[in-house]
Amino acid sequence: MIVAGPRVAFYAPMKSPDNPVPSGDRTVARLYLAALRTAGYFVDVISEFRAYDGKGDAVFQAALEQHAVEERIRIAKIWQDHPEIRPALWFTYHCYHKAPDLLGPDLCRDFAIPYVIAEPSVAPKRASGAWERFYSLANGAIAAADLVLLATERDGACVRPLRAERATGFVTPFVDVSGWPAAKQRATRDELHLVTVAMMRHGDKLASYALLADALSQCLATPFRLTIVGDGPARREVEKLFETIEHRINFVGEIARQTLGPLLNEHDVFVWPAVNEAYGMALLEAQAMALPVIACADGGVAEVVVDGTTGILAPPGDAAAIARAIERLYQDHDLLRRMADAAANTIRSARTVEIAARRIDALLRPLVDRSCA
Repeated sequence: MIVAGPRVAFYAPMKSPDNPVPSGDRTVARLYLAALRTAGYFVDVISEFRAYDGKGDAVFQAALEQHAVEERIRIAKIWQDHPEIRPALWFTYHCYHKAPDLLGPDLCRDFAIPYVIAEPSVAPKRASGAWERFYSLANGAIAAADLVLLATERDGACVRPLRAERATGFVTPFVDVSGWPAAKQRATRDELHLVTVAMMRHGDKLASYALLADALSQCLATPFRLTIVGDGPARREVEKLFETIEHRINFVGEIARQTLGPLLNEHDVFVWPAVNEAYGMALLEAQAMALPVIACADGGVAEVVVDGTTGILAPPGDAAAIARAIERLYQDHDLLRRMADAAANTIRSARTVEIAARRIDALLRPLVDRSCA
């Protein structure tokens, strides 16, 4: 078999890119796969092993570590028996205290393969307690990696102290909207068409929905309708949050990705409070379709939405500020149109798969060349 470019072993410990359950984590893993392949690498998803403990269960963590040993043995045997498919580089997406990379560090050491982690995160408050063991393993992997790729300064603040003199690079969050229609010019109309796209899970997602419902209840004098795209285990709680304004809400549930672009195109503004959001892939996808974003300046959101240019950012937790932003964009169509144009231009000029592929290749190439020498 002829391989087009250097072989990369790709691994996502929290959720494989082939996992059938939609999530932002899966979406970003797929984006990195697309960028690596666009850059000319031959990429294998090296394992489906999920090293995720969401509850902080020491017994479960120990079982995952044992399963990881077995998985490392399996992969090592393949490479020993077929050295021609041994990768020139290992690429892990998203390593943190709930989902450390239990495979890559040992395999890369044993086979002298460069080890790269993209978008790791560190939560110092987890240094002790239920995730202490996994926190230590995740941080050990981050410290040992030949290269760490960061998406936001927020993550960099805690990751860099682990890196000493080791290399760290930035790859700004990016999107792939190939196959989606061209963004429409936003027409003046009597009713503002709002849209949000988010899974319905307990925790931060449900908190965001609660904040959104509060905000909408404070701007009922503004003519609006909200389309909510998403589903999940907290569906009933989400629906209850909006029951007093249900005549203005359209729940469409989970939809296929190829239909998301056309749906976004029929709306005017994307609104999502983004409580504790890493940065929010849905916020980038909305901007790609020329939708201004109304969100809170929480987590890494301010690094993907330019306040006053591609959207309006409210203080974290401020429902009244979200309501005022909705009213402002309804009343000022020229502002809405300028933000729509700026949002689409920002994505096209800086946040496409092709741009990310060039950046990633520039960062990986020295490691790959050294590995292949």
